[in-house]
Amino acid sequence: MYNYNTMRNRENKKIIADIMIGLTCGGLFLIFLITLALHLFEQKYRNRIYPHVTVADVAVSGKTKEEVANLWLSKNEPFTSTTFTFTFNSQVATVSGAELALGYDATLSATQAMAVGRSGHVFADFYAKFAPSVTNLSPLFRWDEETLDDVLNNLAEHINLPVQDALFTFANGRVSAFRPSRNGRHVNIPAIKEKFRESMTAIPYNTEKNITISASIIVDKPTFTTEGVNSLGIKELIGTGYSEFAHSIPGRIHNVTLAAARINGVLIKPGDTFSFNEVLGDVSALTGFQPAYIIKDGRTVLGDGGGVCQVSTTLFRAVLNAGLPIEARKEHAYRVPYYEQANYKPGLDATVFAPSVDLKFKNDTPGYILIQTKTDTKNLTLTFELYGTRDGRRAEILDHKVWGQTAPPPTVYQDDPTMKIGTTKQVDFAAAGTRASFQYRVTRSGEVLQDKIFASIYRPWAAVFLRGTAQ
Repeated sequence: MYNYNTMRNRENKKIIADIMIGLTCGGLFLIFLITLALHLFEQKYRNRIYPHVTVADVAVSGKTKEEVANLWLSKNEPFTSTTFTFTFNSQVATVSGAELALGYDATLSATQAMAVGRSGHVFADFYAKFAPSVTNLSPLFRWDEETLDDVLNNLAEHINLPVQDALFTFANGRVSAFRPSRNGRHVNIPAIKEKFRESMTAIPYNTEKNITISASIIVDKPTFTTEGVNSLGIKELIGTGYSEFAHSIPGRIHNVTLAAARINGVLIKPGDTFSFNEVLGDVSALTGFQPAYIIKDGRTVLGDGGGVCQVSTTLFRAVLNAGLPIEARKEHAYRVPYYEQANYKPGLDATVFAPSVDLKFKNDTPGYILIQTKTDTKNLTLTFELYGTRDGRRAEILDHKVWGQTAPPPTVYQDDPTMKIGTTKQVDFAAAGTRASFQYRVTRSGEVLQDKIFASIYRPWAAVFLRGTAQ
């Protein structure tokens, strides 16, 4: 008997089987196609960067690691060819972008771009390869921090100044220790680095290949100021004087040092007149002075205290610079080479010889005046500094003239029993006779405080040689 249901079941099973076979074959074919597509995709991007990858919005898909590195190296050219100059007043430090290795880290950017989709995590890599979103990498911009630090620290060494607190010790009517306060300063290196970083943004668009960056400075204030450590009105530097005495004999150097030390630390009350001879005191072997050459009775001879006039001359220049009224001053008999060193013209010297010839000046400022001396026995220089209270005065040396030169007389030879026969030594150099003058004008707020002509007459002077007479 024909069983209809049985036959129908068999047909259904066959259809299902055929469908299953078809689906299986289709699935296998699809898998084959996908596998083939993936294989072709991987072959295409073998050693190349996968799609949808950018570095700083620059598309790098399909490029090799070397191509990406070269691309970013080319972007470094404007940076490596730029020179950076850091300045403060006359101090300058320069470094090139090449020395700093300034620019993008091309190798790192290429390595990072190549690593997208190659992390080793299947699902993360699949998403990175085929997701429609872009993977945008940020390039590393860098420079050699150690080289930059070396440049800035070297610059700072030439700029930094330590702060100086005031020192003032008063004893027995005299200042025994004095040091004026002074602001310190140091380079603000973090601020300079910030300016350096900010300058990077304009470099790719700028044709200028040199960038100048002003050094940022921090001022350091002293804890104790000059004004704060004394009650005498000594606040600031009001005048300086300078001279040189190269080629001086040892005795003269000793006397300059001793005389300057005696003047150092002297205080002058407001309204008082300073006398060089009174302050210096006795000049003799008994008070420590040594023999050196002096002008006496128209001759150059050894005498105690030779070199003291170096000190009076330097003080005279400081007084002129401070704008103080000079009540007594006398020029030397002839032009002394020491006083024209450092390019000084004739007429800026002051001789002293107690008791008749003196250098005097008055303190007409509102505060005390403190005299400070600095003798450099290595470089043979002398500096006077006058400290007090500025009152707005301005001192000028005007119309400094030198004229009327006359030839020096013949060379003079003088017997010297301290030298052996047959030896000579030059102690004076020929000097032409001349005249010199200048106008000394001191003003304050339009008012003329002093207006005086200093005139000097110098005799012609012969070169002098000592001639030994000792057996």
